Amino acid sequence: MAARDAVLELKRRMGAAVVGQEAVIDRVLIALLANGHVLLEGLPGLAKTRTIKTLAKNLDAAFSRIQFTPDLLPADVTGTEVYGEKAGGGEFKFQPGPVFGNLVLADEINRAPAKAQAALLEAMEERQVTVAGTTHPLPDLFLVMATQNPIEQEGTYPLPEAQTDRFLLKVLIDYPTDADEAKILRLVRGEEAGAAAAGEKLPQQVVHDARAEVLKVFVSEAVEAYFVALVAATRRPAQFGDKLKNWVQVGASPRGTLALDRAARAHAWLAGRDHATPDDVRAVAVDCLRHRLILGYEAVAEGVTPDQVVAEVVRQVAVP
Repeated sequence: MAARDAVLELKRRMGAAVVGQEAVIDRVLIALLANGHVLLEGLPGLAKTRTIKTLAKNLDAAFSRIQFTPDLLPADVTGTEVYGEKAGGGEFKFQPGPVFGNLVLADEINRAPAKAQAALLEAMEERQVTVAGTTHPLPDLFLVMATQNPIEQEGTYPLPEAQTDRFLLKVLIDYPTDADEAKILRLVRGEEAGAAAAGEKLPQQVVHDARAEVLKVFVSEAVEAYFVALVAATRRPAQFGDKLKNWVQVGASPRGTLALDRAARAHAWLAGRDHATPDDVRAVAVDCLRHRLILGYEAVAEGVTPDQVVAEVVRQVAVP
């Protein structure tokens, strides 16, 4: 089976198990293909956890879940040195933590304080963990999907900007439609009755082959300039009128440009094209940039969201 056909089959299976969240499934697959991480934000019960568990169920990959809580320690994430007895004495041996899985669910990441959140930083960026002065590499296939409830809820710790910037995409999940909710009801009822049949798991090599093809997706100089122009507009909003000037306090980092490039190529590949277009860029712009902006006081006072800011940037920046 060709890599794209296999990934589309994976998408079909996920769509059958996660009803009404097609856009979320697309973004998770884009993150997987682009070798990035994804942050899902939404109220409890909106299938955030179910999404990555369904991905793990259909992919031959090790799945780990980390339930973030206020008393979680960094060693609970990364692992620790454990002393063990052996003939002639004892020795310390590294016991890997749950972050050493292929697909890692960081559930309710904003329920834990900064020290526990920071335990993921090195793993997400350098794909390695350092414990007691020794560096341990993570698997080649490594995806962190973090979930968080809206920060306005009680008992949450907002992620620092340096950490949110390390997520390729931030995806917001809303309630399903009434029709989809009825489908969810019937789906769960069938699962409880044992009606769900598990298909054969797809090998990890499918993902590696797909990533190699995504890297070959052509990006013209004009589209590259479009990436840069969108991000530059968030840094120099005054050039685009008083509205953006008053809305944006801090613009996106260079990771925003890299995210647009990687996500746009993955989006084009999923659509069956061998080149990225401005439409691919616009399709992923909000998910790539919404978490990389710091809004000004006037935006907060007016109730302006990062999504509205990115939409205004996309509207004003000229398309090549």
